[in-house]
Amino acid sequence: MLDVGGEMGALIIYTGRDLHGREIEISRVDQDGTVRTHSAVRERIVRDGVFHSAVYPDLTAGLYTVWWDEETPAGTISVNGGAIAEFVWPSSPTRSA
Repeated sequence: MLDVGGEMGALIIYTGRDLHGREIEISRVDQDGTVRTHSAVRERIVRDGVFHSAVYPDLTAGLYTVWWDEETPAGTISVNGGAIAEFVWPSSPTRSA
């Protein structure tokens, strides 16, 4: 269950089964990756089948970096207060310009 409202939102990162058990870190963009939080990828059983995801239930609204590994971003996602943001794990990390 997710409790969102006001300035608090949530994030769900959808992954493949191959990431089951992996910890995925995120950080607010304005904190330059220095303060991170993590969540483990878990199997979720729903009416239509099974999927794998990492859930971040109580995030302050803002722009977040999703980290591929300690140094490489997988992408960014905007979390809005009162809403659930969704991010699909990419097949490769984000490339810098």
